[in-house]
Amino acid sequence: MIELVLLAGLAMVVLAVVTFAVALVKVVLWAVLLPLRLLLGVLLLPLLLVKAIVGGLLFAVIAPVMIVALVVAGIAFFAAVLVPLLPFLFVAFLIWLVVRASSRTTAIARQA
Repeated sequence: MIELVLLAGLAMVVLAVVTFAVALVKVVLWAVLLPLRLLLGVLLLPLLLVKAIVGGLLFAVIAPVMIVALVVAGIAFFAAVLVPLLPFLFVAFLIWLVVRASSRTTAIARQA
């Protein structure tokens, strides 16, 4: 049992050392590559601006078309859902008509 505790402690120490080594390598690489990242950022900034402008123009052109397409798709969806329910709605309407015609309160209200 003591051996298992010692092995678990050793594993925790190894994990801590490996984690520290990876963090140290990450910090060193980040510091070494920082000038390269800054240089690429300055060089690629005009391309990012062109990308943003072209994307905005495409969005301005495509957005109305997509809105119309979404409205048409919504109407088609509701039609596809409601058309199979029409027989049930018709039966419910007939039941409502029969109940309304046989009700005395509505007959009194209609005569007054």
